[in-house]
Amino acid sequence: MSLDTVKIATENPDTHQPYGQLGLKDDEYERIKSILGRRPTSSELAMYSVMWSEHCSYKSSKVHLKQFGEKAPKSDALLVGIGENAGVVDIGQGYAVTFKVESHNHPSFVEPYQGAATGVGGIVRDILTMGARPIAVMDPLRFGKADAPDTRRVLPGVVAGIGGYGNCLGLPNIGGEIVFDETYAGNPLVNALCVGVMRHEDIKLAKAHGVGNLVVLFGAKTGGDGIGGVSVLASETFNEEKPTKRPSVQVGDPFAEKVLIECCLEIFAADLVVGIQDLGGAGLSCATSELASAGSGGMKIQLEKVPLRDPSLSPEEILMSESQERMCAIVEPSKIDHFLKICKKWDVTATVIGEVTDGTRLNITWNGELIVDVPPRTVAHEGPVYNRPIAKPEYLNNLKEVSAKLPTTPDEIKVEILKLIASPNIADKSWVTSQYDKYVQGNTVLSYPEDSGVVRIDDKTNLGVAISTDANARWSYLDPYEGAKLALAESCRNIATTGAKPLAVTNCLNFGSPEDPGVMWQFAETVRGLADGCLELGLPVTGGNVSFYNQTGDVAILPTPVIGVLGVTQDVSKRTPMGFTKSGLDIYLIGKSDSNLSGSEWAHLHGEIGNQAPKADLEKESRLVKLLLDGQEIFESAHDLSNGGLAASLTESILAKKIGATITLSNPGNDLFVETPGRVLVAIDSKNSDSLQALSNKYNIEITKLGITGGNSLKVNETEISIDELNKAFTETLPKLFA
Repeated sequence: MSLDTVKIATENPDTHQPYGQLGLKDDEYERIKSILGRRPTSSELAMYSVMWSEHCSYKSSKVHLKQFGEKAPKSDALLVGIGENAGVVDIGQGYAVTFKVESHNHPSFVEPYQGAATGVGGIVRDILTMGARPIAVMDPLRFGKADAPDTRRVLPGVVAGIGGYGNCLGLPNIGGEIVFDETYAGNPLVNALCVGVMRHEDIKLAKAHGVGNLVVLFGAKTGGDGIGGVSVLASETFNEEKPTKRPSVQVGDPFAEKVLIECCLEIFAADLVVGIQDLGGAGLSCATSELASAGSGGMKIQLEKVPLRDPSLSPEEILMSESQERMCAIVEPSKIDHFLKICKKWDVTATVIGEVTDGTRLNITWNGELIVDVPPRTVAHEGPVYNRPIAKPEYLNNLKEVSAKLPTTPDEIKVEILKLIASPNIADKSWVTSQYDKYVQGNTVLSYPEDSGVVRIDDKTNLGVAISTDANARWSYLDPYEGAKLALAESCRNIATTGAKPLAVTNCLNFGSPEDPGVMWQFAETVRGLADGCLELGLPVTGGNVSFYNQTGDVAILPTPVIGVLGVTQDVSKRTPMGFTKSGLDIYLIGKSDSNLSGSEWAHLHGEIGNQAPKADLEKESRLVKLLLDGQEIFESAHDLSNGGLAASLTESILAKKIGATITLSNPGNDLFVETPGRVLVAIDSKNSDSLQALSNKYNIEITKLGITGGNSLKVNETEISIDELNKAFTETLPKLFA
């Protein structure tokens, strides 16, 4: 194929271009021509197609996401907000923390190992580009039914990819979620979160400032893997009835990334970059256009200088390639020798491929021929914006109350408890998490199965951060507005139970096709709920990710807004564990149980979902967080009640150290399985009962004494289950399915 230059495009306006195959609509193509005053070159078309894809442009979500800015609460902690590679918050003592969660769903279905691995690699580089040292990762995962054949293909590959890449990087994996539901069949959710730490003065931004400054590409060489990968692939549904774009998934090299991390941190320490951007989705198309757009606006690139693994790649393929472990930096000419010297020290390929100019155009040449001449903002930030049709889904008119009969007799209660804790969504996830290194770097304080992951930041003061991710997709299905608030509240509770104060929020919003009015209603209500919830709790949204087209054919996934909350603790040595620590402690329930089983795991096990999600009471949730933090000194253990309710929380608390419990419930059939939000299970020394009552009075939150720790079983009224029986039911499920 001959080179398509700007001159040729101008002189040959009627040349047919396969824009539809690249995911562009007719009107979008016409808009590109209007912007340029001519047809695009094939290289320009490649850039616009990947940057205007749903994944990169947020064209269907922008009109809703602006609420995070419009409703943003005042926050003294927020240092960098939405719009950069990741948000940054102040945690005190001169430290700043950056964190973000993103999706790598579609590539992980096509090629589970590499899809998941490169998802980890991509989010780590996002954190790195902020100037931070990555210190931990988390992975909220969702799969189809646990016993489905394709789940047996996808889950082991995803887990191996996450573990293989993260372990090689030397980053501890400190938590996440694993959920199974038939709607994720053929469309797993592989969300990846990374947290990094830096000093305030080390924050870096993705901007190309300073005329004459050099554009440097460094890291791995560019190959043909992932051409149009996450950018185009994530804007497609997997439909058996039509051909789908399935380009080769990006291939990751964790050892190259580990070296790149250390190289970058040394470069940052020497203050050698003006701006920096990683090459993830849309590759060079994204990095050059976003850097130029966020800076002075002018940039000139000599594309033939890009180091290639595959010399046969065309300019269009180079621009679209999503090869991993690559970075793009803006460097002053006076500092380039020092920059290249550090790269050489770490054996990292680094090449000057262009410079910042005083114009307003992004120009890219190929062996002296001009192949791209565009206003960079039109590529990176001024793509199409759609106000998609919204309609409340019909299914909401056909919902019914949970009709399954709750257990009443001791034998029935025993059967239901064992059935619940053996279900894949509740059962022990150690088969998965044991494949991850939780303790590398030596700063992990808490990790799975604790309510949140906790990492030490400063070993002298014990300053640390806690991170939790949560989502109840069934509640979001019943009421997406309340579902988002409830997920936010749960994540905050998980942070507070460990003794940390919630500080900021990230999110990964996973939905079906935005072209479906029902899906867009779910999305719009979710964003509204999350924005309102964050405003009420005073927590800023620092950034995140939207992942649309998560469906197989016409069947969309359950709306799944994964909400990540980061909290700060002044002394990680005082963290509160989840499990019962010794016998003879008093067990209390903080918060009040109701009888609504809609969206619960117990209902799900009985083939039902219900009709009414709980209403989030964020004012009360805020008081609960304050109670937990105020009373941290008296809690021997604290465990959030969420999926699986009291039955699951008691089981997990008992099995942590194999210490039993005896409790009394007024209505055990209901109280064990209901998932009423705003509840925490705590254990205290009896001498602190007055202090707990005082906290209850101070924050106006109900407390109920349930019983006492000790023994070799769980006793609930007349029902008794031995620790051995609990352990067998809880631990054998996943190994039987996947080992």
